[in-house]
Amino acid sequence: MRVIDPDGNQIGILTPEEALQEAMARNLDLVEVSPNAQPPVCRIMDYGKFKYEQSKREREARRNQKVVNIKEIRMRPKIDDHDLAVKVRAARKFLESGDKVKVSVRFRGREIVHQDLAKAKLMNLSEQLAELGTIERAPYLEGRQMVMILAPSKSD
Repeated sequence: MRVIDPDGNQIGILTPEEALQEAMARNLDLVEVSPNAQPPVCRIMDYGKFKYEQSKREREARRNQKVVNIKEIRMRPKIDDHDLAVKVRAARKFLESGDKVKVSVRFRGREIVHQDLAKAKLMNLSEQLAELGTIERAPYLEGRQMVMILAPSKSD
């Protein structure tokens, strides 16, 4: 098997017994890195230290990740301008805090015939929020409601 020392330099091709002796002489572990290679590759390292550093990196990655929530705003196709402005203000607050916004227009009874009105309301809302968010999913019909998803703009 091919053996690599802790510094990353190749020691050479050794028998498993010789490689194990070399690792014991350095008071370290012999870890098989690539078993399918020809010949198999092993590394002499402190395995406990390696696992500790790996878990430390994973904890750091988890700490830095941002959880994105989806907030929902519901309205009707016949919503008035002032009521729409209130919904826009709420959506603006959600987008500023980094959350996605799911805007849904619920249809009752024969209102479903006027899908064009609902689509116009949704597009109007997205135009008012254009500087804060982008349309992640265009308006689509989902049962008796039309749904659109807005994502916050990338401001890095």
